[in-house]
Amino acid sequence: MKICVVGAGAIGGYMGVELSLAGEDVTLIARGEHLDAIVRNGLRLELADGTSRTATDLTAYDAMSDAGTHDVVILALKAQQIETVAAQLGHLYHDDTVVVTVQNGIPWWYFHKHGGPYDGHRLEALDPHGTLDKSIPFERILGCIAYPAAEKAAPGVIRHVEGNRFPLGELDGSKSDRVKQLADVFSTAGFKSRVVADIRAQIWLKAWGNMTFNPISALTHATLAQICRFPETRGLAESMMTEAQTLAEKLGVTFRYTIEQRIAGAEAVGEHKTSMLQDLEAGRPLETEALIGVVAELGRLTETPTPSLDAVYACVKLLGEGQEP
Repeated sequence: MKICVVGAGAIGGYMGVELSLAGEDVTLIARGEHLDAIVRNGLRLELADGTSRTATDLTAYDAMSDAGTHDVVILALKAQQIETVAAQLGHLYHDDTVVVTVQNGIPWWYFHKHGGPYDGHRLEALDPHGTLDKSIPFERILGCIAYPAAEKAAPGVIRHVEGNRFPLGELDGSKSDRVKQLADVFSTAGFKSRVVADIRAQIWLKAWGNMTFNPISALTHATLAQICRFPETRGLAESMMTEAQTLAEKLGVTFRYTIEQRIAGAEAVGEHKTSMLQDLEAGRPLETEALIGVVAELGRLTETPTPSLDAVYACVKLLGEGQEP
């Protein structure tokens, strides 16, 4: 299977290495020193157990127009980066190309094939100009949740912290041939990947933590364990999660875990810096809108009060104003 990973950073790089070593035909879209290192030496993956492996049988480009068409495009950019490259994604498509989205937070396509009163509604926080809807037809999209924690340790080097789960789902909940085939490909590469009937419920389970721990971490420079063990920040996380659960349930989402279980899961990850804190420290733009701004928008849409979420959103949005575009 020809697979193109757009954005070979922490998660995209991890996926690219494992898929390439499993025998898939992998192309990476990267840039700068990271691209140069991959072209020279391949992409190295350092695992949590201290071992490492390097994928050298892959190709890498900085321009999608040079990469040719692919069967699968894994969109592994940060949410705020997608609009800037959306118009170029068409170079990677053939008639049956599937686009797999692995962004943190609520995706821009959330209400496509959703049903109910909000079906087809465009989320302004994520796609203010409609660019993503135009450039990434929702018929191509498979939803995917990236549960692993990883980081780009150096140019050409990805460090895996923990986890290997990548559940997949069609937007309409069907178990199509294409989603089953891709789940098999992911499983062969060593990922825990299963087809889920309600991808949105899975997205909310991950986003539940992202919308709380990421901004709190960026504002306090604290790790997951520190946030969960400090009574005041743990209480803030509980308040934010309660507000999010209330609005999500109005959208038909069922939560399979309690707030306490979700916080315990974050605490168990340990002294890990969230992706937003990593971005802050590196001077990169923050995923503010995808992680928390869109949740505030959904609160307004469903007429659900979200005072804790709104307050943290305001603070982290101001924090992000100083980051490089």
